[in-house]
Amino acid sequence: MSDHAETVLLERDGGVAVLTLNRPAVLNALDAPMAELFLARVKDIAARGDSRAILLKGAGKGFCAGGDVSQFLAGGDPAVTIPAIMEPLHEALLLLDRLPQPSVACLHGAVAGGGFSLALGCDLAVAAENARFAMAYSRLGTTPDLGGSFRLSRLVGLRKAKEIALLAEPFDAAEALRLGLVNRVVPNEQAEAEALALARRLAEGPTQAYGRVRHLLTEAAGHDLAAHLAAEERAFAESTATADFREGVAAFLEKRPARFGGE
Repeated sequence: MSDHAETVLLERDGGVAVLTLNRPAVLNALDAPMAELFLARVKDIAARGDSRAILLKGAGKGFCAGGDVSQFLAGGDPAVTIPAIMEPLHEALLLLDRLPQPSVACLHGAVAGGGFSLALGCDLAVAAENARFAMAYSRLGTTPDLGGSFRLSRLVGLRKAKEIALLAEPFDAAEALRLGLVNRVVPNEQAEAEALALARRLAEGPTQAYGRVRHLLTEAAGHDLAAHLAAEERAFAESTATADFREGVAAFLEKRPARFGGE
């Protein structure tokens, strides 16, 4: 079990790596030490290679209220203080994107600013009924980070993305579900169990194939059809060379559930 004085916890639940943002007194607002620790935790997940899914959640009353605004002008020069928060998180997000493990966000309370963008970076999302979403950057006179402007229009379309980003109006979990920003909305007390169950289900799947599926879907917008068909053929060929493919075919022919090992 991790030391609860730490601002990002990493625990393991079987094949699930559980990352918890842990500054509950400030709604898990992101500061520079927290950003560095988040990167270190993601590097640990990558180096150990013993997880097959990732769950990202927040401690306390909210998922994440975004960047710690009190730190933005610390020292008087945002050009120094803000990159100290942003750059480790960007590195962590790039690493997470390259990993084969699918990720699930468990969202409750405040999901704002950088927390909103972190949530968009997960493959699937479960929201509690009390989750409240806001892409709050424009309220501070600034622009999105952590991949928010990259992912938002891919999920909701360009016109709606502009509305969300420019007006920065908050919306509830039901609206997030309607827009396709989350996959499920559940009662508050069930959110963590639901998200963990989903992550456990993914952890029992064909991990390498999941990674290729994730990359194909992400890369599709930048491909023409011919390039994407070629990418699909490469991914399919790579997948058929795995033990999980052999197990999946055998299970299909034997009419039994597949027992994937993630290899």
